Amino acid sequence: MSLFLNSFYFLALILASPWLAWRFCCKGRSFHNFRTRFTGNLQSLRASANHKTVWFHGVSVGEIHLLRQVVSTIQTSKPDWFVVVSSSTDNGLLEAQKCFKGIPVVLFPLDFSWAINKAISQIKPDLIVLAESELWPNFLHCCKAKGIPVSVINGRMSPRTQARYLNFPWVAKSFFSKISAFAIQNIETENFLHRIGVSPSSTRVTGSIKFDGVTFSRNDPNIEKFKSMFGIKPDELVWVAGSTQAPEEQYLLNAYIVLKKEFPLLRLILVPRQPDLFNQVRKQIEHTGLPFKNRSDLATSVAPDDSIILVDTLGELRFVWGLADIAFVGGSMDGKRGGQNMIEPAAYGSAVFFGDKIWNFKQVAQQLIQAGGASMISSSTVLESTARTLLANESLRMQMGRNAKDFVISQQGATAKTILMLEDFLCRDSRNLAA
Repeated sequence: MSLFLNSFYFLALILASPWLAWRFCCKGRSFHNFRTRFTGNLQSLRASANHKTVWFHGVSVGEIHLLRQVVSTIQTSKPDWFVVVSSSTDNGLLEAQKCFKGIPVVLFPLDFSWAINKAISQIKPDLIVLAESELWPNFLHCCKAKGIPVSVINGRMSPRTQARYLNFPWVAKSFFSKISAFAIQNIETENFLHRIGVSPSSTRVTGSIKFDGVTFSRNDPNIEKFKSMFGIKPDELVWVAGSTQAPEEQYLLNAYIVLKKEFPLLRLILVPRQPDLFNQVRKQIEHTGLPFKNRSDLATSVAPDDSIILVDTLGELRFVWGLADIAFVGGSMDGKRGGQNMIEPAAYGSAVFFGDKIWNFKQVAQQLIQAGGASMISSSTVLESTARTLLANESLRMQMGRNAKDFVISQQGATAKTILMLEDFLCRDSRNLAA
């Protein structure tokens, strides 16, 4: 199996080499990081021989933020565990280095058997914990062969993903049988896993950890910093649009141009999902002729009055949400992303709304709407009218915010359940872990 996969991956790398060269030369991607992932040589890592070693992995920035709550709790309750954190992307690595001070942070190896074996030999994990996704066949095969248990936490599968796996159920069963345990968000995902042959004893519905890692207070120093930096005045209405994808930015700018005339105190803060979008969105804002300021230019200055703010930095949206009177959650109208995390703005008590293409957060979105804490929109026209309604009706806006915050509080507790499951693994005999 490994020989076939290694050959397949190597051929794919050769075919993708022009694209990779373009990313290294023109997009600022790190060749050093790619080389580290290709070899699996984690030179700076020195694993502990006297403690249980748990390797946590988050694909990129979103998953790294998810792991903050779990790792922080473990550091407090299980000081005898040696923790290593990895990420697959340059941005994820940088964010992990900021979030996990004093913890080894490394790059996840590419799915070549030599890279995986090298990384495993250096980390020497007793348990590997994958946040939500990033399931690679060679990696799972190598872990199974070495008797290292792999657990997925905060797991979920969209209906689209489930349908793809059901087209090849025998492949899915072989794939998921190499995972020792699943801590999953909802009963629908658990039922799917049972349907393809995963043992019920290997699955637990723990809820979403994302409910536990949120901030509720708008008095956080980081929020106050952005309020001052962006020049937000007490009487202004702030519209934050976060994790946006094209064409959402254009929809938002079009709506803002109209609504700004009706609500002169309205401010717009745009936070695109990906760094690759920053320049494109910057040009769109310039085309409107409206005053704006890049977040990256505000390190030592304050934004001019009335300007649109383009947050062209990473890892700051969770605090920027704390400025929002109304919050649009992006990746929900483009039909490709499947929605983004609406829990963070809900926790701050913002009036939340999003598009109808939210299969990645379908259950959370439905529950939030049923709780009276969010609205779903179907078009750019409805986006404008929904924003207008919320801006004009303070009592509605405030009630939606209270409902949203109460809902988030009611859903907390997944982190404790997840850690109990991980404790069970590390307390069992190693022969049972590999079973």
